[in-house]
Amino acid sequence: MSPLSPMITNDAVIFGMLAAILGGVLWTSSQTNGFWKKFYSYVPALLLCYLLPSLLNTAGVIDGSASQLYPMARDYLLPGSLVLLCVAIDFKAIVRLGPKAVIMFLTGTAGVMIGALVAFEAMRVIHPETVAGETWRGMTTVAGAWIGGGANQAAMREVFNVDATMFGQFVAVDVLVGNLWTAVLLFLASRAQAFDRWTGADLAALNRLRDSIDRYQALHARIPTLADLMVILAIAFAATGLSHFLAEHFVSFVESLPARWRLRDYSLTSGFFWVVVTATTIGLLLSLTKARTYEGAGASRIGAVMLYVLVATIGMQMDLGALLDRPWLFLLGLLWISFHGALMILMAKLIRAPLFMMAVGSQANIGAAASAPVVASFFHPALAPVGVLLAVLGYALGTYGAYITGVALRALAGN
Repeated sequence: MSPLSPMITNDAVIFGMLAAILGGVLWTSSQTNGFWKKFYSYVPALLLCYLLPSLLNTAGVIDGSASQLYPMARDYLLPGSLVLLCVAIDFKAIVRLGPKAVIMFLTGTAGVMIGALVAFEAMRVIHPETVAGETWRGMTTVAGAWIGGGANQAAMREVFNVDATMFGQFVAVDVLVGNLWTAVLLFLASRAQAFDRWTGADLAALNRLRDSIDRYQALHARIPTLADLMVILAIAFAATGLSHFLAEHFVSFVESLPARWRLRDYSLTSGFFWVVVTATTIGLLLSLTKARTYEGAGASRIGAVMLYVLVATIGMQMDLGALLDRPWLFLLGLLWISFHGALMILMAKLIRAPLFMMAVGSQANIGAAASAPVVASFFHPALAPVGVLLAVLGYALGTYGAYITGVALRALAGN
């Protein structure tokens, strides 16, 4: 960032600028024809939500590290978004997708977790400097993003104490490598018939799924009332408050345990770790109650709004020049995603899964709810909610899976 004093230091003004950026990006990305449709076919909207705030920081217009907007979004909006995204989980609907869809999704999760270790060890041979020092910490944020989404990514940043510069480097790896993989999936989707012949997939279940999704949408969708919106916010922030309250007690309990157990090494004395785990768990429990019906009124959309604000506040701390210092990180990301992809294709062949299930299962991990519906709707517009259902499951698993991956990476790094 510029060594000069930032032009704007008032957080209210900065927040307004971020809101304008988010609104502008999402509005233009929603256009169905003309210049913007073509523009966003090449430039992902999510990338701009990170990039534009980071340009403000890099150019010295603002000082993201001095702003209190990120701590606000981290402590209040992140847990709230996790709750609302997990409330949307419909376990019965996921079961009705059939075992192959869930198997492919879980294979994708395993591919990210194991792929992190494989890529780490491979780079030790190819270019040891890339994975020296604290690189493993940055990889945990990509694991969070690629298993779950932006909320899990931010959670891993806090849990494993990833500094802003390294986080910025790995956000770039996440977004650029992840979107390259999305392009690969869309390329494969245009050749679905050949892929399905190769795997010997039975498409009857997929056709029945299209019909059941149409019925589900018609049954649950409704125009939200003021009461609906207030209840959704109450669920999010009451659960957030409860998560912070319980986290204090969890930390106190863990700190009272014998020091020789080295629980601090596993972030179990981190209050933020317990906040995100508790918020995720509360969301999962609420999904088994009538609270899940608020998904029809837009619970996950409000969760997504919170998440996008969080994304913008993270972006405004990024130094875009940082990645130029470590270009080998891109190779690390490519090796990582390649292992994930190879495992997905192998499993699709073994269980004779349609390309639809492989592609959506993969993108539900790598791209989360922001892009999994895009890949799903490429096969049929009515299938977009399938991507959402699996991606929301990823939000639930992201915190746990990325944490386990982080512990394993820490062991490999010798810390």
